[in-house]
Amino acid sequence: MKFETLAIHAGLDIGNPSKAIIPPISPSTIFEIDETGLKEGDFHYTRLQNPNRQQFEHVIAALEGGEAAAAFSSGIAAAAAILQSLETGDHVIIPEDVYAGNRKMVTSVMSHWGLESDFIDMTDLENIESHIRPNTKIIWIETPSNPLMRITDIAAVAELAKSNNIRTVADNTWPTPVNQLPLELGIDLVLHSTSKYFGGHSDILGGAVISKKHDEFFDRVLTVQKMGGAVPSPHDCWLLSRSTRTLSYRMKGHNEHAEKVAAFLVDHPKIADVFYPGLESNKGHEIAKKQMKGFGGMISFLVDGDYDETIKVVGRTKLVKRATSLGGVETTWEHRRSSEGEGSVSPENMVRISVGLEHPDDIIEDLEQALG
Repeated sequence: MKFETLAIHAGLDIGNPSKAIIPPISPSTIFEIDETGLKEGDFHYTRLQNPNRQQFEHVIAALEGGEAAAAFSSGIAAAAAILQSLETGDHVIIPEDVYAGNRKMVTSVMSHWGLESDFIDMTDLENIESHIRPNTKIIWIETPSNPLMRITDIAAVAELAKSNNIRTVADNTWPTPVNQLPLELGIDLVLHSTSKYFGGHSDILGGAVISKKHDEFFDRVLTVQKMGGAVPSPHDCWLLSRSTRTLSYRMKGHNEHAEKVAAFLVDHPKIADVFYPGLESNKGHEIAKKQMKGFGGMISFLVDGDYDETIKVVGRTKLVKRATSLGGVETTWEHRRSSEGEGSVSPENMVRISVGLEHPDDIIEDLEQALG
């Protein structure tokens, strides 16, 4: 079954005895136990499992090509669950320009659990290898990275990790499985903030972990999910399943529009540099072409000016909204350093833009007047 068809039909029969074309929302927190007693797979208590959560976990696992998935109440909760499944004193290797929320979670929360970490340049395989320790348990990939759009060779890192008996995690939030399939390239676990492109309308908070194999480590992730309790509501899972049915077509629009916006920015005299994997000038372009089907809707660029001038540029838009997060149908942008706050590694003149589904001519017209 092709991707577009899977996105529409996978999981529709789960918890749907009426065979409704659109499965119902199941808000109940409890489910009646059969007279013969509780059996494995039965619904029992909604923190442990819910029909709507099961539907979404089924469809996102199918789209990523994994055996199992666990949905969470946010992307950061999904990321934390992976790290909470490690042992005290374990070591992880993470991109130096990883999503700021994950950086703060590792340094401010997980370090108190005894987690050791190195934030490094993940574009250099030898650099990754040089940071491997006897207690390294995870190599964490984010490609394209947030916000510097650095490209990591997924297959090469997966091979390196396997030769050292290290588990790999790829944050696939930006590309989505429409554009990139890390599990096919040898990765063990895929992470998503489903608040972004899976939700697609800036009105859902969620996260997910998808595992290539339903193994003992993934069972640990499930234990954190169920006993930690950071689970999405039935309504949010229902919304995510609904939005996922249009994911492939929305991503085609994001890909197409971002390519046009990137081409505009490259030629603009007020722009010092543009970071987008679809540009031939991008350092990781050749690797991106090898592992991506499309280049996504995210662009970062440097204004030819300082911190204050960049803030002014961002403040002048009329159509493009000034907001953090990404992946919605509307175009948003932000001055990344001020948004990230303390510990940001983003240049002071960097802007990150999530290119939406408005007509690209209207987006470009607004950017042009803002840049002046």
